[in-house]
Amino acid sequence: MIETLIENFNPENSPIIWLLAAFLLAFIIAQQTFPTILYVAKKKHLMDEPDSRSLHSNNTPTLGGIGIFLSLVVVMTIVGAMLNTKVLLLVMGGLTILFFLGLKDDLTVLSARSKFLGQLVAALLLIVFTDTRIIGFSKILDVDVLPYWVSIFFTLFVYILIINAYNLIDGIDGLAGSIALLISIVFSLLFYDSGALSLATISVALIGALLAFLRLNFSKKNKIFMGDTGSMIVGFLLAFFTISFISQSQTNINSDYFKASPALALAMLFFPLMDTFRIFFIRIFVLKKSPFEADKNHIHHRFIQAGFTHIQTTVFIVAINLVIIVIAFNMLHLNLNTQIGLLLIYGSILYYLPFVLKRNFAKQRDKIEI
Repeated sequence: MIETLIENFNPENSPIIWLLAAFLLAFIIAQQTFPTILYVAKKKHLMDEPDSRSLHSNNTPTLGGIGIFLSLVVVMTIVGAMLNTKVLLLVMGGLTILFFLGLKDDLTVLSARSKFLGQLVAALLLIVFTDTRIIGFSKILDVDVLPYWVSIFFTLFVYILIINAYNLIDGIDGLAGSIALLISIVFSLLFYDSGALSLATISVALIGALLAFLRLNFSKKNKIFMGDTGSMIVGFLLAFFTISFISQSQTNINSDYFKASPALALAMLFFPLMDTFRIFFIRIFVLKKSPFEADKNHIHHRFIQAGFTHIQTTVFIVAINLVIIVIAFNMLHLNLNTQIGLLLIYGSILYYLPFVLKRNFAKQRDKIEI
């Protein structure tokens, strides 16, 4: 009976149930895994010790990425037989490479060169063997289809950019996990709507893993960080979702996002990308130092310095990114160049707005006290 049920079961006939099962499985596995990781990390003193750049004051385990990785791999392994096995196996391969590199970096030290090479290999696996790549600029600045090898290298650049941009925002409680959660939810809806069940399954599994992680990441008693292990594999998946969405949209002339996918992708990733370009500009042109030299000039640092708490900073940034995404979905009728131009303007204004409100509130409070 069970054999007959499995043979006749088609996930595409019950996608909601299928995706709900993938979400619950990922959440439960991560939820059960994190306590063990916390116990081992504390017993073996595998902690992140605060330094001059840290925004936390206590030693904290940094191995949250292990729980995220295990939950994702189990879900993809179990569902792989009924979905696009090739894509799932290649995603697992890329995740595994980055998992071990990130784990080594969290436990000891890994050179930037080794991490960069690992990211290149993981990205190339998916680009070459699935031919999932950005095939053109959709008439951005009048550039349409790219030559094959230019497309390969540009897609590779986008992978590296997103992975490292995401890693850079992992600086305060809940921020990186919440931003990834928001982006994954949007991609889950887009993939479900387009019938890309394999991609939707991976994205809902990531949602389940991130929800379990965030419960502890926000905790005061049993706090855990995702570490480089988590930031690399989550950043890799966000890059994969982004490129898959753009690729699918560009190759389907009937898609609602045929000409708008780059703008929507930029809106979803606006915060990590904007923060990365901003920090590099400040380091190179203002501080006259290496763009890779760490400091406290990230946007989340500015929020903390302005008097916002970790939770307030995370809520503000995630809410702003959500507003940016909603606006982007309501500008699909505009020319793509216009969409991107307006996105850069209103996105920047929205991230500056909390500081203006905070300053005005402080002035009003001072007047009342006087």
